[in-house]
Amino acid sequence: MNKVLLVEDDETSNFISKIILKSAGFEYVDEVLNGMEACKHIAKECPDLIFLDINMPVMDGWEFLDEKKSLEPCKKAKIAILTSSTRPDDQKKAENYSCVIAYLEKPLTYEKVEQLKVKLAS
Repeated sequence: MNKVLLVEDDETSNFISKIILKSAGFEYVDEVLNGMEACKHIAKECPDLIFLDINMPVMDGWEFLDEKKSLEPCKKAKIAILTSSTRPDDQKKAENYSCVIAYLEKPLTYEKVEQLKVKLAS
């Protein structure tokens, strides 16, 4: 598990998340600013893990998850939703997607990444 894609429209969050992910041992961390850019990215290169925001312009996280179902080459990518949404409805909705392995609230921290790594290893 080495390639990570951040799908987040807030460049400051991306900057901080990249620092944390690299310090946690992830060598390759790419970023895109919305779901549409993420679809284009994963059509060319499939990451192992995607951190996905829900609320973004152009194509939001839910639309990306629906679109990703049809992207054959990237079916094995795991997704951790990383959002500021604390709505129970969003957490419940995320459970409907088998590729979503975690629902994390922003900001991303080293501890959250380490917990996710343990989950991925099991």
